[in-house]
Order: sequence, then structure tokens, then C-alpha cells
Amino acid sequence: MIDNPRSPRVRAVAKLARRDARSETGLFLLEGPQAVSEALEFRPELLVELFATPTASERHGAIARMAAEAGLEVEFVTEDVIDAMADTVTPQGVIAVCRQFPTSLKDILGGEPKLIAVLEEVRDPGNAGTIIRAADAAGADAVILTGRSVDLYNPKVVRATTGSLFHIPVAVGVELEAVLEKTKGAGLQVVAADIKGDLSGIASPGTSNPKLLLRTDSTIIDVSAPGVVVRRGGPSSSPSPQG
Repeated sequence: MIDNPRSPRVRAVAKLARRDARSETGLFLLEGPQAVSEALEFRPELLVELFATPTASERHGAIARMAAEAGLEVEFVTEDVIDAMADTVTPQGVIAVCRQFPTSLKDILGGEPKLIAVLEEVRDPGNAGTIIRAADAAGADAVILTGRSVDLYNPKVVRATTGSLFHIPVAVGVELEAVLEKTKGAGLQVVAADIKGDLSGIASPGTSNPKLLLRTDSTIIDVSAPGVVVRRGGPSSSPSPQG
């Protein structure tokens, strides 16, 4: 059992809350039994280390069974060690270290998707994670985070997805103009969404044309979060175009 919250190993895990440590190692922090269970079920090859308190391991016995099936050992730690590793104030006793698994726009489009959610510079971690979770629940085939959006592996983003991160491919760092060009070239319709339904609010970076997203088959709708939905098929009959 690991019982020293100041040990180098514990500190190395805790550092993954920082973007520079994640970039350097290619790893990220996964907290909570729900997220860890989803990772073990859908992408077990990504897990590098798995830590749990004895109490949490007993309470969530399925995690130990799935870990054993994946050839991964659950390492027992004390409550103090979990507190030191975790990014949350009240951790739930289960933490994993995972490999990052980036997806490219090319790979996404190669799968002939029917629905993609595109987040244009969404910087709030909770919002980004929630949208990824909603896209998963809505049956989207992929999510794309453009430009200077929040880091996909930020602990708050990962927690907000509640495991959906392991269900749906997510591409990062793609510029919006490239997304629009390639998705339209693949035969997908673009629907832009802005919180106020304001055309000027969704002009692409570096362009003076606020109607960039409204060419030919594009539509703007009034919704509660900024973003772009890309889907295959004709013009939508459900949301009413605004402005």
C-alpha cells in the first residue's frame, strides 16, 4: 500500500492536473469510479496505473474485476494519498492515470460520420465536458475542439464528460475554417449556433465576413452555448433559422 502522500510517485500523479505535465508525459488524470469504469470497459488499453483506497475498492468491486481482466493491478493507497493525487476537493477514492489518445480530423471524416459537434474556442472546462457528454448522448459520431479551446485532458473537462470521452472520438487544435472546408467537402451540412443568434458573433477568426457559416446549406440557430453542428443530409426542418 502507498501511504506517503509526499512520495515522488504520488507527486508525479498529482502533477497531471497541470497542462505542462500532461503535455510532457502524454498522460492525463482520471478521477472517480464512473469515469474509471467507462475507461476499463471501452478503452482498457489506455490505463497505465490504477489507484484506490481499500474502502473504495470494496464499494466498487466491478472496477477490480475489470482491471484484472485487462491485466491491470489495482494499487491500494491511503485516503491521504488519494487526497494528494486528486484534483477534486472531495475525491471518491478511485484514480487512474491514462494515456492521451488524440484523434485527427482526417480519421473522423474517414469514418463517414453523420453528425459532428464542433466547439469553437470553448474555454470553460465544465462546458466543454458537458457538450462532449451531450454529443455522446445525442448519438454524434465525433466532437472537434477548434483553435484555443480548453485542453481536452484538463481534469475538469474529463470529469464533466463522465466517461463519454471514451465513447466518442474527439479531435483538437483544428482551425474552424479548415473544419468547415473539409466537412462541407465531405458532404456534411453545417449548422452554426450562437447564444444570441447573432451572425457577427460567429465570424471565423481572421475574416471580416460574418456570413461565412451561412453559405449555401448553412443555418444559424439560437441555443444556449456557442458552437457548430456538422451533419450529413439536407437542410434542417426542426430549428427555426434566426437573423
